[in-house]
Amino acid sequence: MLLKNKGVQWKEIMIKSHEDMEMMIKRSNRRTVPQIFINNQHIGGYDDLAALNEAGNLDPLLKP
Repeated sequence: MLLKNKGVQWKEIMIKSHEDMEMMIKRSNRRTVPQIFINNQHIGGYDDLAALNEAGNLDPLLKP
């Protein structure tokens, strides 16, 4: 909802297999979902995204 309220479009990648999970772990170094990336920069999970927003640091990352 946070990204939707900001008018941001996103791509959701579903973890459907062991290979998908391994790829996500390799890319994020984390085992939980969701893992959020903005412009190929790993943000973390939702709590990390919300904290970034609360600190006022999310909007600059969302600008093209």
